[in-house]
Amino acid sequence: MHRLETGIKRFMLVLGGLGVVVIYGGFFYLLFSGRSTAPINWYYLLSPWLCVFFGLSKEQQHRVLQWFLNKFKGKK
Repeated sequence: MHRLETGIKRFMLVLGGLGVVVIYGGFFYLLFSGRSTAPINWYYLLSPWLCVFFGLSKEQQHRVLQWFLNKFKGKK
């Protein structure tokens, strides 16, 4: 079961990375070409980052959450 979980996490990490490249590439293409970015909802821009987050190990996920909490609390 551990091997399956590791494989799925790695797949989600790769899929999320590719999603960031494709979705943000399309977003910036539309933005810089002067076309409307209205059809791209905020959750489309957020979704690949969720795949990346859930593709990380538990320790890495914990560190990311701590980093966000520290960012919003104003700590360094």
